[in-house]
Amino acid sequence: MIKFIKNFRKDEDGAVTVDWVVLTAAVVGLAIAAYTSIESGATGLTTSIDGYLNGGEVGGNIGNIGAPEG
Repeated sequence: MIKFIKNFRKDEDGAVTVDWVVLTAAVVGLAIAAYTSIESGATGLTTSIDGYLNGGEVGGNIGNIGAPEG
């Protein structure tokens, strides 16, 4: 039994798998954090653009294009 425990302690075959699982979880976590940040910024920008476009008069001075001032 002592020999089994010593061999088990020295065996590192599963350590690579654990490393990959932790690394993959970290990458997924960072991707979710980045998506959340980008999504909230894009939503705010879209809301600002929508307010600007809906607040303005479309084609209001179209008759004056090219007309001389004065």
